[in-house]
Amino acid sequence: MKHSKNRPVKLGLILPESEGDLGGRTPRWNDYVEMSSLAEDIGLDSIWFVDHLLYRGEATQVGQQGVWECWSILAALAAVTKRVEIGSLVTPTSFRNPAVFAKQVDVVEEISGGRVVLGLGAGWHSDEYQAFGLPFKMRVSRFEEAFHIIRSLLQEGSVDFEGKYYFARDCELAPRGPRPNGPPLMIGSSGPRMLGITLPWVDSWNTWLCDEGNSPQDIPPLRELVDTRCRDVGRDPATLGRSCAIAIDPTGKRDIPLNLDASLHALSGPPEVVAQTIRAFAEEGIDHIQVYMVPSTIDSVEWLAQVIEILDQ
Repeated sequence: MKHSKNRPVKLGLILPESEGDLGGRTPRWNDYVEMSSLAEDIGLDSIWFVDHLLYRGEATQVGQQGVWECWSILAALAAVTKRVEIGSLVTPTSFRNPAVFAKQVDVVEEISGGRVVLGLGAGWHSDEYQAFGLPFKMRVSRFEEAFHIIRSLLQEGSVDFEGKYYFARDCELAPRGPRPNGPPLMIGSSGPRMLGITLPWVDSWNTWLCDEGNSPQDIPPLRELVDTRCRDVGRDPATLGRSCAIAIDPTGKRDIPLNLDASLHALSGPPEVVAQTIRAFAEEGIDHIQVYMVPSTIDSVEWLAQVIEILDQ
């Protein structure tokens, strides 16, 4: 089933990362294949994987949690899906050499036939940086250089750059993926400096509401901030796509541990109520919603199909 012309907003599914998401069991590859197939069958528009390496310390309430590597999973999903967009939510540019990473993204873009959405950010979880030997300081400055290299290679096919943290001299991306200007870029940040760096170039902006209010009322102040920064860099705010990640708990119980903050308030209620809230997000200017189901199981995705059916009427 494809997206209905009556649907007010695109809907995507955030796949489970670790045992905390799946109710105490580590998600396996077969889980991802089953969920992605169901996502296409019920008419979802996209599937997403959160790019982390390890959860520990303040990032989890339930002890250390391991995570599968994002772009390996996305490459495999590109090969076993046919229609949905495939995105990272979001990739810290400091996890990988930026020029090599642009090459990786372009390969996944090729495998998928042009269905990648590249979500980018600066990273935030210091424990995983320390565990994997990655530099945590000066993340925004590092992001600025990495973003220039990644964007130039994907959008223009080449870059010649030498900065303080990264360099790519006379670098060319060849062969190129199926879209001449590369996959759409999405920035996952509301920081004024990060927005200033990226808004001249990205296709969309994303905010993570899963560990906040999950409410359409959260959008107006963020929209005002983003619109202001668009105008500051000479961009028409109307040309920027807007997306947000929200949590939905069909039971209203949230009786499983999560990697997210213990104060998480997931949307709950019957499908009609959840659909009404999603419509309210659309009215606030959101055009794409990534859904984090609690728990993230096949049963939850099947429940989400009822919400989609109501939205498509």
